[in-house]
Amino acid sequence: MSKKKLSKLLALYLPYVVIGLLATNLGEAWRLAVGKELGDKIVSLMGTIPAAFANPLPSLHPFDLFIGLCCGAGMRLAVYLKGKNAKKYRHGMEYGSARWGGPKDIEPFMAPKFEDNIILTKTERLMMSNRPPDPKNARNKNVLVVGGSGSGKTRFWLKPNLLQCHSSYVVTDPNGESAINLLLASVTLWPPKPTVPAEPTLTRFWRIP
Repeated sequence: MSKKKLSKLLALYLPYVVIGLLATNLGEAWRLAVGKELGDKIVSLMGTIPAAFANPLPSLHPFDLFIGLCCGAGMRLAVYLKGKNAKKYRHGMEYGSARWGGPKDIEPFMAPKFEDNIILTKTERLMMSNRPPDPKNARNKNVLVVGGSGSGKTRFWLKPNLLQCHSSYVVTDPNGESAINLLLASVTLWPPKPTVPAEPTLTRFWRIP
């Protein structure tokens, strides 16, 4: 055992050893007290305590050593239980531990193949699979986009995700603007073959008023 570990153990258990040695004098006072009943013993103990502690050295009588051992062990057990049941404080995080995430934080939630993701931002995506390699990375696919008129909800989030074409879509679009724009984008990006009627068939939209 290294000197550092030895000094650490000594500093940890020395107080309980000192308490145990002092408690041997308490055991001696109890042993010297006269009386057969508990009440008589306690009354007599008041007179034997000064005599027992007159000698600063611990008592080596077996009974006194047993009392000292019980007191030292009891004190150590009380400290252990107190520490075990203590409240867990996160020092330095009293005002919360929230922070802005980085590329390493979102990486476990993204699929390696770009087309198999829900696009969140330019650099952040969410995998479509419900069974990722690590089950704790599974997330629901609900996305709430909040923004005022003209803030780009359709242009910068809805359209890019519809153009992913990784699943079936039901688009609720009362004014039909999104469906029309997506159909035009489909024709522009994926023109039909000359032998096929000029009808965009890659993505179907259902308008639900």
